Formats: sequence, structure tokens, C-alpha cells
Amino acid sequence: MTQSPATIIRLLRDHGVVPRKRLGQHFLADSNIIAKMVAMAGIGPDDQVLEVGAGTGALTVALADTGAHVVSYEVDVGLRPILQDVVGDRANVELRFEDAVDALPHALGSGPWKMIANLPYNVGTRLLLSLLREAEQVQEFTVMVQQEVADRLVARQGSPAYGLPSVVVGLTADARRAFTVPPQVFVPPPRVSSAVVVARRHPAPEHLADILDLAAGAFGHRRKMLRFTIEPGILQRAGIDPHSRPEDLSPEQFVDIWEASHG
Repeated sequence: MTQSPATIIRLLRDHGVVPRKRLGQHFLADSNIIAKMVAMAGIGPDDQVLEVGAGTGALTVALADTGAHVVSYEVDVGLRPILQDVVGDRANVELRFEDAVDALPHALGSGPWKMIANLPYNVGTRLLLSLLREAEQVQEFTVMVQQEVADRLVARQGSPAYGLPSVVVGLTADARRAFTVPPQVFVPPPRVSSAVVVARRHPAPEHLADILDLAAGAFGHRRKMLRFTIEPGILQRAGIDPHSRPEDLSPEQFVDIWEASHG
């Protein structure tokens, strides 16, 4: 079923569902964008696909139509009748009506997995970063997020958008912002534009969690020079100017600092 804005509005009305701002619900109503996301992800019958935020099922059905095995999470049980109606009896789709933030990554079986999702605004960043840190079986990501979130995820050092999310992505994946999505293709339209980010996992450094803790501590004092939060001798051994600030360092330089402190 192609879901135009009118189709989604009708589905919601017929089932007595009102989109909830608290859940970050903005349902994608553009079949061209959905087709573009699926094509970019290169989904085929042999793939295991993770979707979070099934909504009214437009992307879910497009993923299922590739023949892939699709596991789709939706926290709003009020959408169950819509999804069961739209998805139908497709044997290659497993709908899970639970909070993906609590369930993942532990509920995933062995990989590899591809994640393709219009991520809910309220949990998208936190969930994506958690999967990058902890779910090595998820190898590829094609996800729609708020535009400002996309900017932070792919930012390089020295950029105003650069921060801890950029470091997490930089140490775990090769990522790029693929294209921007305007508000009017959603029901209801959000107040901001969205963007699709494509990421492919690469090997993370050893002791990733500890390195990210170090980076988080540094960004917790973003305006301070590093010499005030990290021992200057460690910085010098890592080849880092003690007068630098966290946003001046590449993700790899945080690895250098951790190694210098444990050498």
C-alpha cells in the first residue's frame, strides 16, 4: 500500500490514533523517499533488517517486499491494528511492540544486520549511538533523523556541530549525510527538516567504552582547555597540545590520549 498523507490521515482516523509528540511520531508519507532509502541500503532476500519506529508501516512493507527478514519495533501499541492491517500476513516480518531502547541490542540474534529506519525524534540519537557502541552485529545503517542530529553525527573536528556523538560515529563507522528531507512529507509535519545518514561499520579501537568515557569527560568541560581536565604529561605523550579544547581533537586523538595514559 502506497501511503500518501491522505492515506495516513485516514488510517489514523479510522483506528482512532492521534500522533503523540512525546513519542516523536512523524509518519513518513513519501513513497519516493522510502524507495530511495531501501535502494541505498541495498536490501535483498538474504538480509536481516532492523527497523525501529514502524509507525503506519509504509517503510516496513517496502522492506518486506525485498524479501529480507525484517524485525520491526514499535513502542506505541495503539498502532498495532494499523500495522497488522498494513503488513498483513507477510511471513518475513516480525512486529515487536516494545521499547527498542530497552530491548536492543540484546534482543538481536547473530548478524550481520542492516538498520533502515525513520527513527523517532525522541530516542533516535540515543538508540543509534547505543547500537554503534554495543551492537557489532549491526553492520550498516540507513537512518532518518533530525537534520541537526545528522549534522552532529557526521561533523568533523573544529565544526560547531562536533561533539561526543561525532566521536562515537568516527570511531565505529564511516558515515555521511545522504540527503535532506523536508517537513511536508511527514504526518504530522515536524518543525524542522530531517536528513538520511548512511553509515557502514568499521573495526572499533580496543577499549572503546573507556575511550568514549574519556571523551565524554572532556566534552563535559567543552570550553576548557584540555590541560585542565587531563594531565598535561599524558597529553604531551599523546602529541596533543595541552592548550587544545575537546572540539579540536579528531576521534583518533582521543584514542591516542587513552593509550598514552595506559602505556
